[in-house]
Amino acid sequence: MTKKIITTNRKAYHEYHIFDKYDAGIVLTGTEIKSIRKGGINLKDSFVKLEGPEVFLYNCHISPYEQGNRYNHEEKRTRKLLLNKKEIDKLTGKVKKDGYSIIPLEVYIYKGWAKIEIALAKGKKLYDKRDDLAKKVQTRDIQRAVKNKNY
Repeated sequence: MTKKIITTNRKAYHEYHIFDKYDAGIVLTGTEIKSIRKGGINLKDSFVKLEGPEVFLYNCHISPYEQGNRYNHEEKRTRKLLLNKKEIDKLTGKVKKDGYSIIPLEVYIYKGWAKIEIALAKGKKLYDKRDDLAKKVQTRDIQRAVKNKNY
């Protein structure tokens, strides 16, 4: 069975060096999952934080569900993420020892469940961002030249 990607955090690959990726479940209310299935989620400026033996997602915007009336959810509430104890221990060690950050990369639906892909990351310096942009432009120019056979 394939996963249906709902949203991705496009700025993540530009702002951070990505190292390890983990898949986690999200604890949601009824109107939140309905809104996510409609595509009403935004990962911009969201982050993951470890609090003791638990992992939480902060600043993730989930739009209110139109038919939710008074039972609708708060848009930017803190949501708990579901990971194995071994994974949480690995994340805790890396964040405390090596100074990594944990960021969300994408939200997807798999077998009817909303999942989130999170990653251990380190922030890029300005010159790293410039190098990546120059490489991207260079590969785009090469692809364009090969396509047009102007080489």
